[in-house]
Amino acid sequence: MRDFSWKYFTLTGDVESFMLYKEVNQYGTTDEATPLVLQDEEAVRMDVQE
Repeated sequence: MRDFSWKYFTLTGDVESFMLYKEVNQYGTTDEATPLVLQDEEAVRMDVQE
């Protein structure tokens, strides 16, 4: 989740994704072992098009 939120922020400049990145860094995450079905860039493209 941390990597995705950072990648999304760098591609879009969305402040909320940066805040999510900071929050995940602060508290950690337990879903690191859960693989994403989509690649980060594919998910970003889908989200931006909506």
